[in-house]
Amino acid sequence: MKMLFGREASLFVLGLLILGASACSTPLTTREKGGLVGAGVGAGTGAIIGSTVGQAAAGAAIGGPIGLIGGALIGDQLMSQEQKQIEQRRQIEQSQAELERQRKEAERLRREAKEY
Repeated sequence: MKMLFGREASLFVLGLLILGASACSTPLTTREKGGLVGAGVGAGTGAIIGSTVGQAAAGAAIGGPIGLIGGALIGDQLMSQEQKQIEQRRQIEQSQAELERQRKEAERLRREAKEY
């Protein structure tokens, strides 16, 4: 079996990652997307660094999992921020609905006061 070096190793790993991502039946979470990107970047970087010493495949094999972990951690943080923003939007919408309800109630009370 031919060993992959340099760009070939990076393209091979990237191809595997794309194939794996396209096989998913549900949309990827932010954490999963981060892990996928991190694995690709880590494998590519590892292959480039490894090719300088003639071990591109080993570099990709080492860089991929390291990138996966780093990317997943970053994706997890982004996902946490997204959840906080969703919760804040929900609270804002609830507050706006309550303000609208109170505005309508105040208007109703003003109309009743004018009738007396």
